[in-house]
Amino acid sequence: MRKISVFVIDDSAVVRQVLTHVLEQDPGIEVVGTAMDPIAAQQKMARRWPDVIVLDIEMPRMDGLTFLKQVMSERPTPVVICSTLTERGAQVTVDALALGAVSIVTKPRIGLRDFLRASANEFLREVKAAATARVGAVTVPNRSKQSRPQHARTKATAPRLTKTTDRVVAIGTSTGGTRALEAILCELPIDSPGIVVVQHMPERFTAAFARRLDQLCECEVKEAVDGDRVQAGRVLIAPGGRHMQLRLSGARYHVRVSDGPPVNRHRPSVDVLFRSVAAVAGQNALGIIMTGMGNDGALGLRAMRDAGAATIGQDEATCVVYGMPKAALEAGAVEQVLPLAALADEIMRWPNAH
Repeated sequence: MRKISVFVIDDSAVVRQVLTHVLEQDPGIEVVGTAMDPIAAQQKMARRWPDVIVLDIEMPRMDGLTFLKQVMSERPTPVVICSTLTERGAQVTVDALALGAVSIVTKPRIGLRDFLRASANEFLREVKAAATARVGAVTVPNRSKQSRPQHARTKATAPRLTKTTDRVVAIGTSTGGTRALEAILCELPIDSPGIVVVQHMPERFTAAFARRLDQLCECEVKEAVDGDRVQAGRVLIAPGGRHMQLRLSGARYHVRVSDGPPVNRHRPSVDVLFRSVAAVAGQNALGIIMTGMGNDGALGLRAMRDAGAATIGQDEATCVVYGMPKAALEAGAVEQVLPLAALADEIMRWPNAH
């Protein structure tokens, strides 16, 4: 069986050394080269192009975002971003995911060796998932503040809708999900049903991700805090490192954000959200499971379907990684299989069709 070839680009010699050591512990992975910046990397990769690139963002001579744009336009290749756990690192990494990077590996500023060794298994899983990713599966139109419709640009000054929805849409996704969510949410009008989302993402990164989407979408998009109302025109994204559940108070939905052990190796977990939606909303819910590695969300979506909810799985052709939707389909959780491009329309059609 052919090994997965990986190239590591990072300006820290220690990071390059530690990442190479971790990667080469796996017999199915081969590190074919390392470089301290993209310019040096290009010369080496020209001789043997890798299956996966592990890329730092802030480097001398050429930054990671510039290099990523170049790779995605000239020779699309799965890229795993190696990012620092800082506010700046989070924002730039979200930009990298929007450009087509597959996933994130975080690195602290101190204690690097111990941290990476403790996270070795997760890092290896991300690299292996990246090797199977369909990098061109999701095409997101270039949206800027200048190119958005006028009503979207002035969203911040428009009154928020305060009507509580009696319907709720729950979405779960992982690898490849940031671009897929952008593709869906940017198509929704401001009167869309209330939406709750779990996107597997490290702590601190979900806030930057929500801010980016809020600037692009007509709906309000925010990182959830405990007690937030679920209402029409609002999208709540579970914060990295914490679980999110749906709760009912009187006739109003809100979310509970809490600590707790990882479920299916994840916190937030899609299963945790979906099970709560099944218990609280039942047939008044729509569950959507999208691109991602592993099986998180499969049993939760089955619980939703058993409770009378409508359920959708993203189709294989438009998934970056067809892991989570496949597991849900095999669990009997998926009522309908749809391509990414059809999901926004289905979200708006659903309340009137059920």
